[in-house]
Amino acid sequence: MSKKFLLVLFAMLIGGVATAQTRHSKTSAFPNYEGLVMAGYQGWFRAEGDGANEGWGHYAMYGKVDSSHIHTDLWPDVSEYEKTYPTQIKHADGSVAKLFSSWDKSTTLLHFKWMKEYGVDGVFMQRFFGGVRTPEGRRQSNVILKNALEASRINNRAIAVMYDLSGLKDKGEDCSAIIDDWKQLVDSLKITSGGDKQTYLYHHNKPLVAIWGLGFPDRGYNIRNIGIDRLIDFLKNDPVYGGCAVMLGVPTYFRDLNVDCLPDPYLHDIMKKADIILPWMVQRFTPLLQAEGERYAVHVKADIAWCTKNKLDYVPCISPGFSWYNLGKVEFNGLPPLGQIPRQKGRFYWDQMSNAIGSGAKMIYVAMFDEMDEGTAIFKCTNNPPVGTFKLLDYEGMPSDHYLWLTGKAGAMLKKQIPFTKTIPQRNN
Repeated sequence: MSKKFLLVLFAMLIGGVATAQTRHSKTSAFPNYEGLVMAGYQGWFRAEGDGANEGWGHYAMYGKVDSSHIHTDLWPDVSEYEKTYPTQIKHADGSVAKLFSSWDKSTTLLHFKWMKEYGVDGVFMQRFFGGVRTPEGRRQSNVILKNALEASRINNRAIAVMYDLSGLKDKGEDCSAIIDDWKQLVDSLKITSGGDKQTYLYHHNKPLVAIWGLGFPDRGYNIRNIGIDRLIDFLKNDPVYGGCAVMLGVPTYFRDLNVDCLPDPYLHDIMKKADIILPWMVQRFTPLLQAEGERYAVHVKADIAWCTKNKLDYVPCISPGFSWYNLGKVEFNGLPPLGQIPRQKGRFYWDQMSNAIGSGAKMIYVAMFDEMDEGTAIFKCTNNPPVGTFKLLDYEGMPSDHYLWLTGKAGAMLKKQIPFTKTIPQRNN
């Protein structure tokens, strides 16, 4: 037996072992992001008495849901929730205002049920760096993700993990905690090993992992010092846990490295190692300016051209509006206007959707499914919020499911199941 033959045989055996060791199923019920409308999912709302022992998380500051500490600019429509929790504030008719908790499995099941009913393809589960830094933090974060995995399978909705680098410090700390976290998700939750019909989102038949927060000037870390290149290499090339596609969340003006983006060309070097680029476009466009839809379309077309040139896929970010009046009042000691980016009963949302699809976008990212703190939620919110010295937005008299319905219509248009139109759809009932 020749030495050359033995070397070839050894290489084949090593390759076979490496393939056998991978923890991921070969594909998924969702093998490609293209053709899908996905939303970001925070899952961070907590209530006093829900078992999480976190008090009123993200609803209010200092654990007090009263007139002085309200944190959100929208109030959820809780009429369909199995579990709700009373607050210290009331509606105009004197009834006690109630809230849900993301900690409850019944909440997550309801949200994914809505996704199925209205045609929202799925969600990226936000996984914050501060929550994956320690084993206890991972345990807490896993509760929501485990419930979401179950709900996604019941309702056949796509699900993927999005790591948000918020909380990462630039003093000796790098991305290693994400590597450890991904390993335990793959091993313990078996997040990517549910067979060919699993609901974890793949892209070109590779498990898709998103990393958000590169290139923003307000981050407390230097992207050159956090080991992001090593993290991407691990996700793409590790023989056991790798083989993944990577999506990077970057600023709107990433192409020119200016305006809302750090002027560091290293960002482009890192981006070219990824598979999909997601620019954060919330607050960057507004219906209060003339021809804003055209500006958005031109911007998306230029982004797509840049990504195509650099052999990258591209997904635009779309939001229904924006508001952080109460958040700003409590956290930033200021008074940003209520409804800073107005929704216009869905016209602004549809304008972005139609311009993105018309400009050649093959997939959509919606910010966000359940984000009430910044007023970008598309899930069911009420037109009858509680009253007090605070101010809250409503859905301008539109049905509480209006944005879920519009999202489903946009998904159908992206899939070419209905004709393309720039005119916002009207419901018959």
